[in-house]
Amino acid sequence: MHIRPSDMIYMALTATVVVGSYLFLRYSYHIADSMPFTQEIILVMLGTIATMLITAILLNRQTAVELRKEQSIKFVELKSEIYLEFIAFMENLLVRKALHEEDRIRLEFFAHKLAIIASPEVLSRFHAFIEVFNRSSSDELLNQTESHDISMALAQLTIGIRNDLVGENDMLESARPAEIVRFITRNARSAMEESPR
Repeated sequence: MHIRPSDMIYMALTATVVVGSYLFLRYSYHIADSMPFTQEIILVMLGTIATMLITAILLNRQTAVELRKEQSIKFVELKSEIYLEFIAFMENLLVRKALHEEDRIRLEFFAHKLAIIASPEVLSRFHAFIEVFNRSSSDELLNQTESHDISMALAQLTIGIRNDLVGENDMLESARPAEIVRFITRNARSAMEESPR
């Protein structure tokens, strides 16, 4: 657990209040013996100060946790947006069955976007996808076999994307990674076999 400087200040203040309270309380008990309720009033004041300091520490910690959670949510949303944008781009490309220079430029910029947000697994799978894509699209026209190769490479990339976005949820639900890989690959293969030649 990482302790921040602000927490150290609050802890030091709390320790100072506790030690000072103890010394002051001992001193006030000797002086306030003759005055009724003085000791109780002192105890209430010291309790209030200690409560305020502890509350400040807890609120400070809660705020930091909430900020981290919000940043994490925004980052996952950004990842999802870029991943879905990439898949939509590939869908458009495979439907057109032709590759233009603008498409290569967009693909290059997708590589840059993924470099910012993607996990190492996705980056590795994207590299493998690009190799298949470049080999299949060398003539800028995509035949059925080339589209199939690209689609299968995209399925492998999709497996990495799924792990990056919901891999933790899969583990919580006791989903077997090998089974998920098999389903994704089978679905991609089936979709290609059923598409018109």
